[in-house]
Amino acid sequence: MSILVDENTRVVVQGITGREGTFHTKQKLDYGTTVTAGVTPGKGVQKIEGVPVFNTVQEAVEKEGVNTSCIFVPPPFAGDAVIDAASGGLGVIVCITEGIPVLDMVKVARFLEGKNLVLIGPNCPGIISPDKTKVGIMPGPIHRPGDMAVISRSGTLTYEVVDQLTRAGFGQSTCIGIGGDPIVGTTFIDLLKRFKVDPETRGVVLIGEIGGTAEEEAAEYIEREFDKPVIAFIAGQTAPPGRRMGHAGAIISGGQGKAEDKIKALQAAGITVAVNLSTLGNTALDVMGKI
Repeated sequence: MSILVDENTRVVVQGITGREGTFHTKQKLDYGTTVTAGVTPGKGVQKIEGVPVFNTVQEAVEKEGVNTSCIFVPPPFAGDAVIDAASGGLGVIVCITEGIPVLDMVKVARFLEGKNLVLIGPNCPGIISPDKTKVGIMPGPIHRPGDMAVISRSGTLTYEVVDQLTRAGFGQSTCIGIGGDPIVGTTFIDLLKRFKVDPETRGVVLIGEIGGTAEEEAAEYIEREFDKPVIAFIAGQTAPPGRRMGHAGAIISGGQGKAEDKIKALQAAGITVAVNLSTLGNTALDVMGKI
């Protein structure tokens, strides 16, 4: 089973006429994702990779029945693209765009308050339910269907972890990159709540990084309410305070966000932490046993 997206998901690609949008639309189609529409304001009435393009998400909803968006819109306009998707009534919005101004995301967060939808990202690789659908930019061939979930703040580390899990014999139910910006839509806890009630997810791999307190908060939730095995890895263990490492949110500041504090919090909650990323596959074997 999967969460949020599956073989019934109908995707609209916002920014489909751009280079990245066009490239990844083809990748999605090749994977088997049902991409039924694209949106680029002012560039409707054409087709990209056989997919009809509309001027607004609302048009795509009305004419193609889309229910999920994947956004490749440039940073200055990506916030408005999220708002357009939300206004169109979509249930899942995946924003791949990196570099959206923080104030734009503040506006987006306020607009989304109280709405029954899920925003994944921004600055993320998206979400994949192996052999069902891919709404993002992750490499499809490394994924296999199974019962291990993956939640990550890092795109490239997600791919490394998935490859290790697959090589160790563990398929995945759903893999989600939540993004590494200071303001993101979906959190570790939001997704853990969904995986908790997914009968076909047996365990979770959580990939965190320096900056913020999301991992500590997830540890508290896991200790209090989550009854499935969790394996974790925290990136940035050698990062110096005050220097941003990769993502905009990956910075140790104000005495918070250090990797060692996150690792301690996770271990205190009974979570197995792989100190070295290269050992994560073997750690999963130790914790979960071979499938």
